[in-house]
Amino acid sequence: MDYRNYLQLRPYKQEKEEKKKILSERIRELTCLHMEKCPEYKKMMRVSNFAEEGGNEAFVKLMSYEDIPFLPVRLFKEMELRSVSQNEIVKIMTSSGTTGQSVSKIYLDRETAANQQKVLVKIVSDFTGGSRMPMLIIDCPSVIKDRHMFSARGAGILGFSVLGRDKIYALRDGDMSLDVEAVMQFLEKHQEEKILLFGFTFMVWKYFYIELQKWKKRGLCFDLSKGILIHGGGWKKLLNESVSSVEFKAKLKEICGITHVHDYYGMAEQTGCIYMECEYGCLHTSVFSDVIVRNPKDFSVCDIGESGIIEVVSSIPQSYPGHCLLTEDIGRILGEDDCPCGRKGKYFRIEGRLKSAEVRGCSDTYEVFAG
Repeated sequence: MDYRNYLQLRPYKQEKEEKKKILSERIRELTCLHMEKCPEYKKMMRVSNFAEEGGNEAFVKLMSYEDIPFLPVRLFKEMELRSVSQNEIVKIMTSSGTTGQSVSKIYLDRETAANQQKVLVKIVSDFTGGSRMPMLIIDCPSVIKDRHMFSARGAGILGFSVLGRDKIYALRDGDMSLDVEAVMQFLEKHQEEKILLFGFTFMVWKYFYIELQKWKKRGLCFDLSKGILIHGGGWKKLLNESVSSVEFKAKLKEICGITHVHDYYGMAEQTGCIYMECEYGCLHTSVFSDVIVRNPKDFSVCDIGESGIIEVVSSIPQSYPGHCLLTEDIGRILGEDDCPCGRKGKYFRIEGRLKSAEVRGCSDTYEVFAG
């Protein structure tokens, strides 16, 4: 299938067999492309006995993307992996990382960046509707200043901003304090409309919810009952503070009346193909991507309900070999094609991160790749 036609598909309408067929075809195409254009990737495939010297015949006969060798996601922190020339790169994305940590660098050409945007809009619009809403971004403006090279945080803001209009930032540059006057003016202006809010989970909690609490004690309340909040990332910090997803939603409803809250799972290494949380608290794959849960002992595919390491598969990456990546997250598939929300595809739950020793073990499996 021509990928331009692929992008016209509705994200949650294809049943298991049809999705597997078209996604497998696309993943085989990408594998072929990256083996041809990225020498490091081709070496990895040969090391894994996937591609033999002299040709790409080995993968042509494969039945499913489940059989395509994956790369550990942390390789993008250790190697420069791209399938386009330097002058074709229009954007370099970096993953989030604490001080002193290495970060992933993801090289995007114009077509890959455009496809990321198109897929993101199709996925999120299924949850928010087709019309653009006034948008409150729970962050500060400076995070997107460098458009050529920016973090997953900046990329997320720019990506989701396409879904909004009359956008404002809720936080001030510098001290990340809540811009109360700007937020109040925004809410007054759009008091009869649905509002889209976007932010990263920990920042929503620390710089928005906590501040709303303080202002409520002073007698100032914010009405966000018509709002739809989309948030993602940063759960580790909240769990360290003993804040669960259930409490997160309950506290926000209590403080500002918001009831439509959707978490999402995604990463810089596969921007665009995010996994949105439905009304029943399940994360969903779309026709543009999939999740495979693998047994940490032998990397075999786990059955539904079994916990294992999450592998993410995306139809988008053309400028870098990021179409099949083994993450450092633990999760399990809850079901497929039968979520009560009505969306087709696998639905799943993230249960935590691999322990450091287990992460090292996974990387050691591929240490020869970087050699």
